[in-house]
Amino acid sequence: MITKEIPAVVRSTKGKGPVRRMRAEGKTPGVVYSGGQEALPLEFETSVLFTELLSIQGRNAVITLKLDDGTTKNALVKEIQSHPVKDTLYHTDFLEIDIEKPATFNVPISFSGKAKGVDLGGLLTTAKNEVILQGVPLSIPDECVIDVSDMAIGDAIKAGSIDLPEGVSLITDPETVCVSVLAP
Repeated sequence: MITKEIPAVVRSTKGKGPVRRMRAEGKTPGVVYSGGQEALPLEFETSVLFTELLSIQGRNAVITLKLDDGTTKNALVKEIQSHPVKDTLYHTDFLEIDIEKPATFNVPISFSGKAKGVDLGGLLTTAKNEVILQGVPLSIPDECVIDVSDMAIGDAIKAGSIDLPEGVSLITDPETVCVSVLAP
């Protein structure tokens, strides 16, 4: 899984006026939710936050928030709000996680190679583009790669045949077909 560090400052002000001034100064408000505890309001340098979030867009990533008081929080990006016209960051929500506890993640599947059956006129059909995995967050792969090079017409690869790192288990039904080569 991808890991990133983002510096943050604990925000003491709340409300529309102070948040607008913060945005005018090139900062973005955010919040960290911590299962049952009160949400922690934060502020980020917009340029740093934008760069870091852009590089992990649409992927599973553990974000280490380095707070100005010297503490750190491990979190997942829960929501990114952007201005509908200007396409600038408006607000970011994070969800604090324990990196030692197993959790469930949707992990994308990527396909490599060209199937032999396609060269013979078959049609490569992807039935599943992600699987659900469970494990310690830092052990979860960024993506699951399936090599389709040896697939002939009529072959199928199921979720249960995906190679997983040690300590990571497949939650998706192992009999689920991920990719197949159909006859023309």
